[in-house]
Amino acid sequence: MSRLGRVRDTGVGRVLRARVTGWLRVLRGDLWTARVDPLPPSTWLRWLPHGIVCLAAFGVTVGGAGDMTDNGQLAAGSALLIAGTQGGAMVLGLWRPVPAWWLSLGAFLVGAVAVRGRLGFDDPETYTWPWTAAGLIAEMFVLLLLALRVPTRAATAALALTALLTYVSESLRRAAPYDTTGVLALSLFTVVVIVGTALRGRREARAQLVEQTTLTAEERTRRTLLEERSRIARELHDVVAHHMSVISIQAQVAPHLVQDPPDELKENLAGIRQNALEALTELRRVLGVLRSEHPGPGESAAPGDTAGAHTPQPTLDRLDALVENTRAAGREVLTEINGERRPLPPGVELSAYRIVQEALSNALRHAPGARITVRLTYEADGLEVEVVNGRPVAPPPPSTGAGHGLLGMRERVAMLGGTMTAHPWHWDGFKVTAFLPDTPPADAPGTDRSADRGTGRVTDRITDREGRTP
Repeated sequence: MSRLGRVRDTGVGRVLRARVTGWLRVLRGDLWTARVDPLPPSTWLRWLPHGIVCLAAFGVTVGGAGDMTDNGQLAAGSALLIAGTQGGAMVLGLWRPVPAWWLSLGAFLVGAVAVRGRLGFDDPETYTWPWTAAGLIAEMFVLLLLALRVPTRAATAALALTALLTYVSESLRRAAPYDTTGVLALSLFTVVVIVGTALRGRREARAQLVEQTTLTAEERTRRTLLEERSRIARELHDVVAHHMSVISIQAQVAPHLVQDPPDELKENLAGIRQNALEALTELRRVLGVLRSEHPGPGESAAPGDTAGAHTPQPTLDRLDALVENTRAAGREVLTEINGERRPLPPGVELSAYRIVQEALSNALRHAPGARITVRLTYEADGLEVEVVNGRPVAPPPPSTGAGHGLLGMRERVAMLGGTMTAHPWHWDGFKVTAFLPDTPPADAPGTDRSADRGTGRVTDRITDREGRTP
């Protein structure tokens, strides 16, 4: 063989040795451990499997001791010790499957050696060996409990080692008068390991599916939250842009309202106007990005299409038109306005309009034929919006949405530092109540959970009509 061939052989050998060593190290970590790994309760049967194992362990102990005493010609104390160890291994397998398997295998070897010396002695009858009936049942339970908790490689290695010890035990006494149980035992053990491995794989697949479903739901909720906030930002652009335009115009006109204004005043006003124009330009750029990523109803995603880009945002002045549209759909809608009606900040009016709009849409979708009441109460420090629908007269159609309308309401209320509740009402009805203050707290806008403090707390009792919490 050439030198290059020897080098290649040496390299391949090293790789194989490294892989075998690594595999043995992993296998040792799987089968040479005493870690606690309790069997979880069954989803439907709860603790019934644990009770069955304990009952079977008691039967193995009693039956095995009697069998080895009467038929195996063992002393009663020795038979009870071996059978008790096998039954105890079954119970131990509920919490520590690997040590239980080693204990059961050790009890098998001790029992096989002890019975081997009595085979054919003072009894011409044959006897099941090397696995007794009780030992066979105990090992099946232990291997099943092991396969349910350890990786497939560990369960396969445990089965292989059990088969090897069974073969060695039978090879020691071929001529003795006994009924061999090696083939039957290995067949049953193989079936048990396959079943346990399949059940373990099924349980892990279900757990991964549940985890993936949870992550998907969380991601969907997070994405919807960002979309709602983006929508609110787009709607509030007109409000902010209007104020910035007013500041710019006032700064431009102010020097003409004062006779002989000083140069410092002109410079300051010119600076204010310039800053307002720059801020307005930046607002328009941000709005262009938001509209291009998430174009909303009536908005255009195309850069050159501005037909719906400058549509004014609705206020409570358009509430009557919104109610009339709902009535045109064949629904009875009552409107109540309490208190002295007065102009509110544009953001408050826009949020109130959107809350009423979404609540009416939910009533139309989830409460067919129910009467709807829209109540606005003007208070000294803000506006209370209440939308209540009665009991539906027909079953609602299947909902294809994810219950995100209430999420948008909550974000609007939290932005203004208000409070909100949405919950079932009398006789299968539903009620949405929101309070929007005139002057929101300083920490309310722009913070994720600032609405959880003081009066700006959004009530956690917010569930949609299908029991979901947005």
